[in-house]
Amino acid sequence: MQMQPTSSRHQHQRALAALLLLVAIGCKPPGKPNPANRPKLPDQITDFHELYSANCAGCHGASGELGPAPPLNDPLFIAIIPDADLEAIIRDGRNGTPMPPFAKTNGGPLTDEQVKIIAAGIKSNWKPAEPPSPEPPPYALTQTAAASTAGNRERGAAIFARACAACHGDQGHGVEMEGRIVSTINAPAFLALISDQALRRIIITGRHDLGMPNFAQHDGRPADFQPLTSAEIDDLVALLADWRATGGSIAKAPTQ
Repeated sequence: MQMQPTSSRHQHQRALAALLLLVAIGCKPPGKPNPANRPKLPDQITDFHELYSANCAGCHGASGELGPAPPLNDPLFIAIIPDADLEAIIRDGRNGTPMPPFAKTNGGPLTDEQVKIIAAGIKSNWKPAEPPSPEPPPYALTQTAAASTAGNRERGAAIFARACAACHGDQGHGVEMEGRIVSTINAPAFLALISDQALRRIIITGRHDLGMPNFAQHDGRPADFQPLTSAEIDDLVALLADWRATGGSIAKAPTQ
């Protein structure tokens, strides 16, 4: 039997000693992956911030505001939207708008648990420090407004002139500011991409990130302005729904 050279035996002994030392001090041999570093599968993510960043920030903004979609970092919105409605919007989306369904059962990427995590995270991270004052109208659109009757549209025109026209123009076509037209809402593209319920929500909450006042604020409104009632908001929604359907201008306000 041929014996290994002494130098070779010493090298093997040193390598074995080094390996035993690594095991003794708790280190893993080089090249062996650490299970803790394995990436999570998409449906295993349970952190709100990670889920929000991947699924919501593109439209609603990284911090919940200043996105193309209405802000979620809005204490008034958090105060008025019921938990079940918020979950339903995330799960099912808004039909006919850019808001898609996110639940896997509806073709989206999220599990039912992840939908609940996002809804709960929005509520807990951006909840108001105190109840809003004055008390806001309810979130839900009423059946009367959804029907968009002629009477509602006419009342809505009078309310629009008092509460909205200073920023959006008499016919909703915007106002000139620094040489350009801004705040246009009587635009087919805008109205085609927003639901009546979302219109009601924005009238109630405003868009604080863009300087739009909420239902009770006086910015750009008469000195004697009073907070909009739920019925008045319904009438405004009916007016905007009529613009969507017909592309028409404001109906003549009633004389009485």
